[in-house]
Amino acid sequence: MAKGITRERIVAVALELLDDKGMDALTVRALASRLGVGAPALYWHVRNKQELLDEMSTSVMRRVTDALSAIAPSAGWRDDVAANARVLRSEYLRHRDGARIFSGARFSDPDVVKAKESWLARLTAAGFSLAEADDAIDLVTAFVVGFVIEEQERSQSTGADPARYSLAGRDAWLGEGADLVKAAGHLRDDGDLRFERQLGIVLDGLAARLRS
Repeated sequence: MAKGITRERIVAVALELLDDKGMDALTVRALASRLGVGAPALYWHVRNKQELLDEMSTSVMRRVTDALSAIAPSAGWRDDVAANARVLRSEYLRHRDGARIFSGARFSDPDVVKAKESWLARLTAAGFSLAEADDAIDLVTAFVVGFVIEEQERSQSTGADPARYSLAGRDAWLGEGADLVKAAGHLRDDGDLRFERQLGIVLDGLAARLRS
């Protein structure tokens, strides 16, 4: 085992590599090169790329857990779940392709998984069944992951090609017979306003489920 190589160091450098090169360039070989060791040295700590992603997502979720623990519970479940979603988005956005590392990830720290206990307790106390509470957490997380993946992909693509999402070019490409599609495209906004509006729709759906 290479001296000075710890799992914590591997994860920290992997997140740096992610920020510099993106998800597609994040490989065990590239990580080993950045650490100045041979790839076999990393296999003492992570067996493959998926296990590396597990560790990276766990590291990010520790930050999420810490941030959420600093927020006092509100008077209602809706505000609590919204706060959770905002913290998730903020932490995902701290890293290039930050949301993509969570696809299929399995957390390696039991304390990260146990942090879900308090959220299940809050939702069941509000009237959700345990199954509904679990679905609610999964649904909000999936919404945030999907939103941030799209948000980051569009931002990176625009940086590489400023004309990629040109509305004038899109309108001309669509041609006739798509007036509503064109109008909807011009109404589109990005960032915080879009996130808050769509999060509100998700929360409205959960509230309707609770009332029923």
